[in-house]
Amino acid sequence: MATPGGWTRFAPAPTGHLHLGHVANAIWVWGLAAATGSRVLLRIEDHDRERSRAAFDAAILEDLDWLGFVPDAGPVRQREHPEPYEIALDLLRMHLLVYACACTRATFAAWATRHGRTWREPGCPGGCRDLGVVEDDTTTLRIALGAGDEAWDDRILGPRAGDPSATGDPPIRDRHGNLTYGFAVVVDDLRQSITLVVRGEDLADATPAQIRLARLLGRQAPPSYAHHPLIHKASGAKLSKADGDTGIRELRAAARSPAEVIGMAAAAVGLLRAVRPVTAADAIALVSVTDS
Repeated sequence: MATPGGWTRFAPAPTGHLHLGHVANAIWVWGLAAATGSRVLLRIEDHDRERSRAAFDAAILEDLDWLGFVPDAGPVRQREHPEPYEIALDLLRMHLLVYACACTRATFAAWATRHGRTWREPGCPGGCRDLGVVEDDTTTLRIALGAGDEAWDDRILGPRAGDPSATGDPPIRDRHGNLTYGFAVVVDDLRQSITLVVRGEDLADATPAQIRLARLLGRQAPPSYAHHPLIHKASGAKLSKADGDTGIRELRAAARSPAEVIGMAAAAVGLLRAVRPVTAADAIALVSVTDS
């Protein structure tokens, strides 16, 4: 359970503009923070150096202010403080858990074609850890997390468990030198004392690896997790930053009010029975909490 007075985070990436899915996440983040007595840190996850843009960063702050979601601290940005990631990486190297991998998505796809199933075990198809692949600018860094399930009691989904290496040893730095999401957020949540992680249900499968990695970095007890429903398009696919008709910038240009936009997001994830205007404060009050 999140400790009263603890921290959660709203953590968009500045690789595009906010859309209704981000608004839904904000409702859940601020709502569960209010329900658990936690505070909200605004974290700009700009670990992707190729895709992050200052213009998107500025737009995120402006749109949050327009919507009425006010963090208790931040913004903080990952690229402003690279040292904690290097320290964490050095610690994992010291325990001989980090290795260079020459496998690409094509390698995994070719293995799946040959074997009629996807790779679902520790390691990688190329056996790179055993081969001692040399680390250079063409290789990915992976972390050997080992087998065995990790379990948690999700505030929304209920009891869950999964194998941290279900799709192979996860990457922690890509071949372009970018830290991966799964590595950066674990380091951040640890150093920023995040006790409650609120995010979309599409990331539930990433949780076992993050719990295991956090333990390897010294976190004795994982944060509390809450994976909320997503907003889906008519096709069934989740929203993305390319969906202009649900983008906050486009909705603002169409003269939608903040309350209308928040109401659209709240209804799309089942917090309202029908679309109606609601303020950020009213939407936050719609979120309930379970004792997990």
